Amino acid sequence: MFQVRIHGRGGQGVVTGAEMLSIAAFEGGRHAQAFPSFGSERTGAPVVAFCRMDEREIRLREPIMEPDALIIQDPTLLHQVDVFSGLKKDGYILINTTRSFDQLGLGDFVKWFHPERLLTVPATELAMKHLGRPLPNVPLLGAFAALGGLVTLEAVHAAIDAKFKGKVAQGNKDAAAEAFAIVMEQERLAEGAHHV
Repeated sequence: MFQVRIHGRGGQGVVTGAEMLSIAAFEGGRHAQAFPSFGSERTGAPVVAFCRMDEREIRLREPIMEPDALIIQDPTLLHQVDVFSGLKKDGYILINTTRSFDQLGLGDFVKWFHPERLLTVPATELAMKHLGRPLPNVPLLGAFAALGGLVTLEAVHAAIDAKFKGKVAQGNKDAAAEAFAIVMEQERLAEGAHHV
């Protein structure tokens, strides 16, 4: 089973992102579930959502304490909430930012992680460019599709079509595709540096 925890703030589409990730996993032939963890549901408050995917039926219902991957939609949470709690040492970290892990003050924390699993994507900027709204959730799904082949970009596009129509769907697909390309390039460069 592969478990993903998504951290963001109210109003950023965290719960929708988890739902769409589960749809994309389902499109790819996996069992999937998505659910939120609500504290205060006000705009700007920290929000956590979860997504599990597996080849078999999923019976677990509790929150994800030991995620295989973290998607961090708002980098201001990095030093406010323990977003890394329980993350596996071979886990993936995907952060919505234009800055590096070192610039975010995370260099020492992540030095034992696989460099090709430490990824950043300017998801808010991509959403502004393609949708005119600062919603990072869908570009981050496109970026997630580039991680380890758990869901395909085509499955993310199908999840977008299930949720949106017309120009909004197309804008989301374009943002997801650009995020996917950015992460594929980061992974390629990290792999290259790894083999030097």
